[in-house]
Amino acid sequence: MSTVNPQPLWQPTAERIAEARITRFQAWAAEHHGAPADGGYAALHRWSVEELETFWKAVTEWFDVRFTTPYERVLGDRSMPGAQWFPGATLNYAEHALRAADSRADEPALLHVDETHDPRPVTWADLRRQVGSLAAELRALGVRPGDRVSGYLPNIPEAVVALLATAAVGGVWTSCAPDFGARSVLDRFQQVEPVVLFTVDGYRYGGKEHDRRGIVAELRRELPTLRAVVHIPLLGTDAPDGALEWSALTAADTAPVFEQVPFDHPLWVLYSSGTTGLPKAIVQSQGGILVEHLKQLGLHCDLGPEDRFFWYTSTGWMMWNFLVSGLLTGTTVVLYDGSPGHPDTGAQWRIAERTGATLYGTSAAYVMACRKAGVHPSRDHDLSAVKCVATTGSPLPPDGFRWLHDEVRHDLWIASVSGGTDVCSCFAGAVPTLPVHVGELQAPCLGTDLQSWDPSGNPLTDEVGELVVTNPMPSMPIHFWNDPDGSRYHDSYFDTYPGVWRHGDWITLTSRGSVVIHGRSDSTLNRQGVRMGSADIYEAVERLPEIKESLVVGIEQPDGGYWMPLFVHLAPGATLDDDLTDRIRKTIRTQLSPRHVPDEIIEVPGIPHTLTGKRIEVPVKRLLQGTPLEKAVNPGSIDNLDLLAHYQELARTRP
Repeated sequence: MSTVNPQPLWQPTAERIAEARITRFQAWAAEHHGAPADGGYAALHRWSVEELETFWKAVTEWFDVRFTTPYERVLGDRSMPGAQWFPGATLNYAEHALRAADSRADEPALLHVDETHDPRPVTWADLRRQVGSLAAELRALGVRPGDRVSGYLPNIPEAVVALLATAAVGGVWTSCAPDFGARSVLDRFQQVEPVVLFTVDGYRYGGKEHDRRGIVAELRRELPTLRAVVHIPLLGTDAPDGALEWSALTAADTAPVFEQVPFDHPLWVLYSSGTTGLPKAIVQSQGGILVEHLKQLGLHCDLGPEDRFFWYTSTGWMMWNFLVSGLLTGTTVVLYDGSPGHPDTGAQWRIAERTGATLYGTSAAYVMACRKAGVHPSRDHDLSAVKCVATTGSPLPPDGFRWLHDEVRHDLWIASVSGGTDVCSCFAGAVPTLPVHVGELQAPCLGTDLQSWDPSGNPLTDEVGELVVTNPMPSMPIHFWNDPDGSRYHDSYFDTYPGVWRHGDWITLTSRGSVVIHGRSDSTLNRQGVRMGSADIYEAVERLPEIKESLVVGIEQPDGGYWMPLFVHLAPGATLDDDLTDRIRKTIRTQLSPRHVPDEIIEVPGIPHTLTGKRIEVPVKRLLQGTPLEKAVNPGSIDNLDLLAHYQELARTRP
């Protein structure tokens, strides 16, 4: 790829750089811990990975992390997997999340928004009171440190209260969104055997009510470890027999009691997409998430008490957990429960306006949908409070950068970020003091020794390679649930390069220090030695108005050949005729590479995704290679299983 130093799309002003929290942190760390005072972010990042223990010590001091018992050292063991962070220390995540209640009791901690788009506040004092009341009730129900507490909940304040109350008692939180079907939820929750289930009777989405009482009844039958079910009447129905009422458990005026737990005590369980086999049950620690999210939100996202943090997400995606951690920086967190496009495509911009969001996060797919739909955010909404628009879920195409710049504001900080459920954080992305270049993430994150490696483990610059992390991060999993010998954890990240985290993405680290994400390395297209991420294909093809969505896979043939079909889901009224086929091929040939022109362009009724919205390239690839459906994919992880039958039939009938 070209690494000529292009003109940045956005450059922070000298004033903005001076005011950024990361600038103040660098000056303080230089004075107290020997960090470089000069050289800007690049020098700070280099120090943060070379002096890893000193850096993380500095983070805990800067953010005044409260250790009730002191740590013996920052890293007891730095090997991966198995790094041991802050041994001897005890603390509590929820205690830190609620600290702002002491000084800003009557200010909003949460702003809850549904499809009416009218924000409703929950003050810091009321959030703290509800958490205290619920934590006491959980203890009364016999919930002890290490017990799992589950939520089948939308993105509502009750979900935040339940998470924080669980953390306060030392329990382990886990959640799924209520659009997940029973099998998908059970594939997750049955692994961790929860003792309490918080649930709604249904949810509202796209202007309609969706009754989930039948699903809840099935969950209760199939989760024999449950001691209690807590009913939240979102649709106004009565509690089912034997269930407890949310209002009764959160009514007391009780100060929360925070169980002081070891740094590596489990905080929550997140789940991978689980496209094959059961989803991986990823366990992250109270202390690891606390310090990683303080760094990420307080330094990289530049969030503080004056900010309002809105990210469109559901409780089934790690970005919800990341969003809740906005409370750690004293920030008001915006919770939106509803369709991202109701009543129209521009809905999220309306929410950003009405909540006064200063950092608004969404998916790259939503940005591109707005562009395609002709949405004009700044023309139609007052977005003067928005300092940053951040995107994740997939790489933000260059056209997405330009559209945000042109349609939101020319001085907008655009932060494309990339990380994973596996670390519940970002490897690369937002830096408030660096320029933004089209199609690029600004830089690797502090404390993250992000590199691009060739198959032999040699670092690459300005070339596509495997995304690896060579230093441990505090939020890396402490283990997977039900993985007693650690083999599944090891095989997921460490089987390619021993002792080095391989994430499964293709990236380029440019000589300017920025990062380009090309897509998943296990579904990367490789023709005649030229590798290309699928995201590059989608970005080019989906500019065509006739293409609603696409999916590309590359399949090694038994005879040594390589078959690369492109599947296209057409916009209403479009036809895959010779003209459109020729334009698709020409677009890829001219914008990307002649080697990556597909062998076939095939119309399909839709593109299958995981429940968190990612295109499932690898299972489709396996189906086309002849793998039976039940072995190619976990059915409970797919948004529309019927679509896969089309690809399976294609594999059967293809000569």
